[in-house]
Amino acid sequence: MYVLYYAPDNASLIVRLVLEELDQPYRTRLVDRSKREQDSPAYRAVNPSGLIPALETPTGVLTETAAILLWLSETHGALAPAPGSPERGAFLRWLFFTTNTLHADLRLHFYPDRHAGTPEALPAFRARTEARLLGHLAILEDVARTQADWLRPERPSILTYYIATALRWLALYPGERIGWFDITRFPALAAIAAAMENRPAARAAALAEGLGTSIFTKPLPPDPPEGSPL
Repeated sequence: MYVLYYAPDNASLIVRLVLEELDQPYRTRLVDRSKREQDSPAYRAVNPSGLIPALETPTGVLTETAAILLWLSETHGALAPAPGSPERGAFLRWLFFTTNTLHADLRLHFYPDRHAGTPEALPAFRARTEARLLGHLAILEDVARTQADWLRPERPSILTYYIATALRWLALYPGERIGWFDITRFPALAAIAAAMENRPAARAAALAEGLGTSIFTKPLPPDPPEGSPL
């Protein structure tokens, strides 16, 4: 059985969604961010970087969200084009665009005070980051609308779950910016988000982490039964 080290509404949510979609048994171990447990010696022994998630597997511990997702998809032969298939290259291109470009700028968006330099620079830094995020989504919107068989509402994948979760976070974090992001500007991505949130996997993850309903299209701040998202 897998063991998922998680915090509510963190990147571990994407892994939980995929485990649920794959119908794989797993246990969870809370990493309580309100107590800075991600910096504890116990968790650093699991993941030296202190980042969430980590996944215990029968062959050892995996870290890094994209690595976990790819390993799960390959191990269980689902939710991604098979290695060597014609679609594989394009799928990896957009998966790593989502993880390394979109998600990287999401982190800047969540914690602008850590990166802006000075309080005076914060508004301009935030504006630049939000503009980049909208540009990334415009690229994915075009891919979803015109190109990618693995980026469609009717075909759940590790990529569709990743993007749907990113759309959730854009609507919710940071708290002082709630309302700036309008998902209807990206109808193809919005359709993916709507389809993913109606799947049993999303409903199970929402119940486990206190995410409510409409978790991707009209998300509400989480009310988790344990732990803290921040």
